[in-house]
Amino acid sequence: QVQLVESGGGMVQTGGSLTVSCEASGNFFSIGAMAWYRQAPGQQRELVAVITNEGSRTYADSVKGRFTLSRGNIENTVFLQMNSLKPEDTGVYYCKVDYMRYLDRKLRSYDSWGQGTQVTVSS
Repeated sequence: QVQLVESGGGMVQTGGSLTVSCEASGNFFSIGAMAWYRQAPGQQRELVAVITNEGSRTYADSVKGRFTLSRGNIENTVFLQMNSLKPEDTGVYYCKVDYMRYLDRKLRSYDSWGQGTQVTVSS
């Protein structure tokens, strides 16, 4: 199983910046796509950005040009740099990681979610 540790959330004023990070640890063969989702109060969880292990990135339209997703030098870390933050970016940000590990001698796909980190943007 893979455990995710998220950090870097907090409170910032409109126009400010924050970086949230996620580190995966545990028993895995390889890490695949790494992504950040967010959930605002009363809203469904939505994809913010995802990066594949080939480095291909996809962003939600609402964050394009403001957020940058990158993987660390160690394959099991991912960073979301958030600039020009808006009040509508407020929510709990969750890291999700796809990974593979052996089970019963077969390589199988799994995913794991972090506990979430709060990001609050005040107007």
